[in-house]
Amino acid sequence: MSVRTFFGASAAALAFAGTANATITTTASTDAVALADALAGEGVNISNATLSGTAVNGAGFFSGGSAAGLGFDQGILLATGDVANAEGPNDSDSLTGPGSSTTLSFDFTTTTGGVFFQYVFGSEEYEEFVGSTYNDTFTLLINGVNVALIPGTSTGVAINNVNQTSNTAYYRSNVAGVFDLQYDGFTTVLTATATGLDTVGVNTALFSITDVDDASYDSGVFIRGGSLSVDPPGEVPAPGALGLLGLGVLGLALRRRKLA
Repeated sequence: MSVRTFFGASAAALAFAGTANATITTTASTDAVALADALAGEGVNISNATLSGTAVNGAGFFSGGSAAGLGFDQGILLATGDVANAEGPNDSDSLTGPGSSTTLSFDFTTTTGGVFFQYVFGSEEYEEFVGSTYNDTFTLLINGVNVALIPGTSTGVAINNVNQTSNTAYYRSNVAGVFDLQYDGFTTVLTATATGLDTVGVNTALFSITDVDDASYDSGVFIRGGSLSVDPPGEVPAPGALGLLGLGVLGLALRRRKLA
């Protein structure tokens, strides 16, 4: 269980904790067209959407992300289990829903030959299974090429690639329950970019979130609504000084082991 313990927290830190304690809300959906359309932004038209996978209630919509500390307010959520398991607070260290994968795919056209989108990857596998074989992953294939990469690298986004010891600039710990999400850790807002696309014909997109090596401990990817666009996204503010102070004074959560 994520334990919230305050060691003489200052008033500022307490104020931050209070503002972070706003629950994200999810609504499960099997409507592939509605899910895909929720992503469409400027200069992009979507068609032929399909939803597949083994997760029960593994796709849906979310709102309240900004107040919960996610970095943007609403969009769609794809998960390896039930999307409702992403809702805070972080009161379970091993929440697991039925299934192990969810995939949303569709065709799209672009007016410029390039697209951008923003997302956040989170997981219950953080932080104790970093470096293990339980390396849950998110991929976004645009015309068969994965563009869900750690910024400035050719490395895909996964538990073992962005965490408390690797690529830490893109990681936020939630082991102490600072943010009102169930996941024990999640990335900062990441931007994926694809260029050199067909401006006359149709391009393909495939979003997939997958448990690796087992079906335990949920992971999910929050994709910003309307962010699949030909226009580059604006800057997303980093956690402010109060946020960093709050992180510093909150207690560490109890470590845990994965059940065999």
